[in-house]
Amino acid sequence: MRDPMNQYDCPEADIPAAEDSTDQHIIDRLFARSEEGLTLLQTRYGKLCYRIALNLLGNREDAEECVNDAYLAVWNTIPPKQPSCLRLFLAKITRNLSINRLRERKAKRRDRDMTLSLEELEGVLSIPEDKSEGLSELISEFLRSLEREDRLLFMGRYWHGQSVKELADRMGLSANAAAVRLHRIREELRDYLTDKGVTV
Repeated sequence: MRDPMNQYDCPEADIPAAEDSTDQHIIDRLFARSEEGLTLLQTRYGKLCYRIALNLLGNREDAEECVNDAYLAVWNTIPPKQPSCLRLFLAKITRNLSINRLRERKAKRRDRDMTLSLEELEGVLSIPEDKSEGLSELISEFLRSLEREDRLLFMGRYWHGQSVKELADRMGLSANAAAVRLHRIREELRDYLTDKGVTV
């Protein structure tokens, strides 16, 4: 992903240069704890901040929330900070907040994928605790018996919690083909455990 901050650090950027007197007036109003400072900040740099957030997040609602959080962060840091370049100061805050939001979204997506993958295994591994002795060794034996690609699919889905689409893209398969193969592997695991005397 292209770093949108690069355009704000170079003189050729299409963002007009900040006027020191106007920026200083905004900073003075913030130091005076006047909400007028926030209004002026939004008027002057609102489009810039929104563009940064939207470039990173690709979602209008998330971008708007990050921009509002950026204004609040400026209010909470000025004073005592007195940035030498208000435009860049605000742009960096917006960028950092957007990146944090992006990381949170990815973490939630990973958690959701892990939950779904574990639900898929419930039918195979819903074994009473008193009958689960040696289960991990049996599963390891089963995995060693698989072809490498099937083993990678199984581990990616049920150990690393990757989505079916992510695995399919990584292995050059269609999502449907990956899902069918995972279903087959689960059935093979069920049969393997049954043959080994483990009731599933």
